[in-house]
Amino acid sequence: MNKRSLKDLLYEQVARVGSAVASPKRLELLEVLAQGEKTVEQLAGELSIDIKLASAHLKRLKAAHLVASRRSGKHVVYQLSGHDVALLWVQLRQVAEEHLLELHQALERMVANPDRLTPMAREQLLAQARLGEIIVIDVRPKPEYDQAHLPCARSMPLSELVSRLAELPRNREIVAYCRGPFCLMADEALQILKSQGRRARKLSDGVCEWQAAGLPLESTLVHS
Repeated sequence: MNKRSLKDLLYEQVARVGSAVASPKRLELLEVLAQGEKTVEQLAGELSIDIKLASAHLKRLKAAHLVASRRSGKHVVYQLSGHDVALLWVQLRQVAEEHLLELHQALERMVANPDRLTPMAREQLLAQARLGEIIVIDVRPKPEYDQAHLPCARSMPLSELVSRLAELPRNREIVAYCRGPFCLMADEALQILKSQGRRARKLSDGVCEWQAAGLPLESTLVHS
């Protein structure tokens, strides 16, 4: 193989990854799977698409070795093939936000104005949470919290928030987060909290952004 053919082969292999993520739905699949493994049926529901289409998108991602699958009874369960795939999603999104005005404007129109933290601000938030000066709540589904969550965060799924408001001290500011900047669960949580007279704000970080910043995560899962 000559040098030109070798270079073409190298770029072609990298382009497999680019081709695999060149779809809004496949990018969303990566974001959802970064929260933890899910069945095809769960993923289809999350993305509001039918199971056949979800399977086709997952097949493309699997062909590029970005996701892996296993069978659990009658279900096929998918997960990211590595933490670096979650970081790829974060970095790709950050580059798009930096260079695409349309994306930046769309984020500005989000329901809430989230805290976009610098590394120092993340450390400060963590210190405040550890001292009990603020209450950090994770409003994602409980299985996602169990997989990985921000240190000192409490699991309070959006579906349970109204019934569990009494668990949150009235004299503390509440910081809510979900899956990241594109996720609206934390916005809905803020609406609920503020309607009840609570001091609350949204954190744009999810576990992927926290991990990409080199900060620790916690898990309630017991690994054998």
